[in-house]
Amino acid sequence: MSFLSRLLGKRQDDLAPVRPLWHRVVEIAREKPWYAQYGVADTVPGRFDAITLVLALVLLRMEADPALLEPSVRLTEIFVDDMDGQLRESGVGDLVVGKHIGRLMGTLGGRLGVLREAMPRGDAALAAVIARNVSLIEGADPAGLVAPLRTLAETLAATSSEDLMAARIAR
Repeated sequence: MSFLSRLLGKRQDDLAPVRPLWHRVVEIAREKPWYAQYGVADTVPGRFDAITLVLALVLLRMEADPALLEPSVRLTEIFVDDMDGQLRESGVGDLVVGKHIGRLMGTLGGRLGVLREAMPRGDAALAAVIARNVSLIEGADPAGLVAPLRTLAETLAATSSEDLMAARIAR
């Protein structure tokens, strides 16, 4: 359990119902096509970008169902816990972990906002969001990531709330 969870009084069993969904988000974000075909940089920042893109799409799907509001908060708490752990494992000290977590949460919130706005506005708007917010390999076309993101969003939209909470996201 991270320092942040202990500070906020969160117990791991509070997060247990959404942990499988978090693992599925990470699993999807680690799929090879994101990196080998669509141009996401296979670097720490690129992998973080892939996770936040997938997580943002899942959270946007959860917004569509008022019953999933509380689970979406829990999913975000797992994101914070895992990022806290990753920072500590990479050697970031206790005194600055909070500042880093704040920036990471700001990044996630920003991705949510720009995706919420861009998705209904068309492929060009989504490609512009990708160009500004995703670490791509040199020469990668941001438009190449539009179709897979739209496909994932459509898959999530077609996934029942029960299946989503059980981490049954077809790929």
